[in-house]
Amino acid sequence: MTPRLDGYAALLTGAGQGIGAATARRLASEGAAVLVTDLDAGRAERTAAGIRGTGGTAESLACDVGDRAAVDAAVAHAVAVFGRLDVLVNNAYAYYDDDVALFEDEADEPWARTLDITLTGPHRCSRAALPHLVASGRGAIVNIGSVNGEQDFGGHAYSAAKAGLASLTRTLAGHAGPRGVRVNLVAPGTIRTDAWAGRDAELERAAALYPLGRVGEPDDIAAAVAFLASRDAAWITGTTLRVDGGLLAVNTAFRAAMTGDPESR
Repeated sequence: MTPRLDGYAALLTGAGQGIGAATARRLASEGAAVLVTDLDAGRAERTAAGIRGTGGTAESLACDVGDRAAVDAAVAHAVAVFGRLDVLVNNAYAYYDDDVALFEDEADEPWARTLDITLTGPHRCSRAALPHLVASGRGAIVNIGSVNGEQDFGGHAYSAAKAGLASLTRTLAGHAGPRGVRVNLVAPGTIRTDAWAGRDAELERAAALYPLGRVGEPDDIAAAVAFLASRDAAWITGTTLRVDGGLLAVNTAFRAAMTGDPESR
């Protein structure tokens, strides 16, 4: 059977590790040629080298999604190397812990930086990629959002940026649909990435809140992205696909509190 992304070319941001790296590997395993971009050139190349080592097609490039020139250069590089661009995965983000007790004491810079990378970054990348996605005849943008964009899990700026990204997904889907480009968003719950290194106890506590009894893995998100990028999702656009183990659908903590059974799910 021909791989469902055979002949596709994809550009991924923030793909040097975690969800981005897993997604690059998944798209490549399904036949896509991938341009792995990351703020850290070394991380990007390690991901790309791993893909090439298993027989896939991958290039790497340093890219700061906060820099329009760098974004334009990354898109141009993908088209020059692969001859086309079919898929854009907007995964790069910034997150700053709220390190002050009161909202009114928060500084401007962390807010501005988080929105610039997490929301305006995908805007820059989508704007640069869109003409090439239109030309491909099967273009798809997949944005990586978060459950934080739908419910309060902390992080004012990050949550606002992810909510904005979900809105941009819908409006851009309306604009790009008549031009043959689909735009969707995957909203992950808690995912076991390097951001959680050394915090196993926290992940264990979090797992108890998920109806499926575990936190997510990067490959869970990668599988959803591959589906939305492929023609299997040819009639899906403007949607948010929650990949969250049921977190937003079921209030496990409330159910446990009402039954008095901490194991209740």
